[in-house]
Amino acid sequence: MAEHDLSKTIIPYLDRHLSFPLLAHLAEISIFPAEQVHVAQYELAKGTNMFDYAVSLFEQIYPGEKVPAEFDLKRQNAVSTNERLQQEAQAVLDVIENPDVAQALRQDKNQNLQYLKDNYNLTLEQITALYNFGQFQYSYGNYSGAADYLYHFRVLSTDNDLNTSAHWGKLSSDILTGRWDVALEELNTLRDAIDSRNPASLLTSAAPANNLPEPALGQLHSRTWLSHWSLFVYFNHPQGRTLLLETFLAPTYLNTIQTSCPWILRYLAAAAILSRKATASTSGASTTPLSSRVRNAIREVVKVIQTEEYQYHDPVTSFLKELYIEFDFEAAQRELTLAEEVVGNDFFLNEFKEEFLDNARYLISEAYCRIHQKIDIANLSERLNLSRDEGEKWIVNLIRETRMGADAKIDLEKNVIEINRPPLPIYQTVIEKTRQLAVRTQALGVAVARAGQGVPPQQQQQQKLEGGAPAVAVS
Repeated sequence: MAEHDLSKTIIPYLDRHLSFPLLAHLAEISIFPAEQVHVAQYELAKGTNMFDYAVSLFEQIYPGEKVPAEFDLKRQNAVSTNERLQQEAQAVLDVIENPDVAQALRQDKNQNLQYLKDNYNLTLEQITALYNFGQFQYSYGNYSGAADYLYHFRVLSTDNDLNTSAHWGKLSSDILTGRWDVALEELNTLRDAIDSRNPASLLTSAAPANNLPEPALGQLHSRTWLSHWSLFVYFNHPQGRTLLLETFLAPTYLNTIQTSCPWILRYLAAAAILSRKATASTSGASTTPLSSRVRNAIREVVKVIQTEEYQYHDPVTSFLKELYIEFDFEAAQRELTLAEEVVGNDFFLNEFKEEFLDNARYLISEAYCRIHQKIDIANLSERLNLSRDEGEKWIVNLIRETRMGADAKIDLEKNVIEINRPPLPIYQTVIEKTRQLAVRTQALGVAVARAGQGVPPQQQQQQKLEGGAPAVAVS
């Protein structure tokens, strides 16, 4: 199902090194011609210092042809550059790794720089050698070494632009080395920096200063790129799906998704589905309580899917639409069959295929049981794309494991499920409907107040997202 593959859409928002895993996945699942994938890998590899990898791809694409001489020249230059940068960086490391120096350093970076200058004659320009060497290490695939050098640089440097670049480079290095706990910390730190600092400093460009994007647009760019990079962390960290819902359902990031990257709705919908059974289960009483945003994720995601359907939809989002907006169980069943294949081919979701199907079936069962008092097990099994025996076992386990067991009883003689659910009191319904009324009223008041403060017209216009990759410590 190449028409539903998002790799070509996502890769422009990634660093070239982060793109290699996606292309390797495409080569494995064979939904595109192998030659096209290899050419894409080669074009990306040419822009790095991973010359051996680029040469192997060239020989694979053009068997029998002579390898371009430029690779040997680049390799020689890279070796000499590596030796020079290593010497410069090592001189700084020898100082800061001294136990006496480590003990003397404080939280104040300016004070630390003055101390290093007075006692060891180290300047900010010399400390920048850590950044340059970390960036070079990253360019030839030594991601662990790059993360270490960029970390040490960021601890000492007072250069905001280079610190932001080092943030992006450190995050990418942690992702590519599979250190998900560290990557999550780095992701949260970078997100806080994007949300709190001057947006104009978050994206730097080779363009002159007078051509830099408007601050609000720069912040939109940063959040767009971070949304794509965060998928690596959220779909590999044990608590990632819940954290994805917390982040992407926040107003700022939900606005970013709707404005500049609506295809992220696939992952938002998938995370909501993957988290649904856990939120309904009564067995997790001892775990950390889930926020209301996560508990009500399905409801919020469905609203966004309905709003944004005109610009993006796929079988994953359409499954929720058919189930919760159209209430068409046959259509939901068809979309689930398509979604199974889409999830199985998706780089970020393929590891969760079985879990996705299990939770999707739970959603169908929950919705079906909500509007019926007596349910034929064979009929429900068919709607879940299961055989009669598989469906019976699955439904019994579902009722046993979730709070549906308090309302449902199985009559094995008639092969039906009987639902006895007491009606919700009227006052409880009113409370649920008006729960967020005060918060929404306050937000509306703030928005009206801002509109009356004379915001410049150019900042009121919604501009299209264009160009502007974050300046990261990567190649």
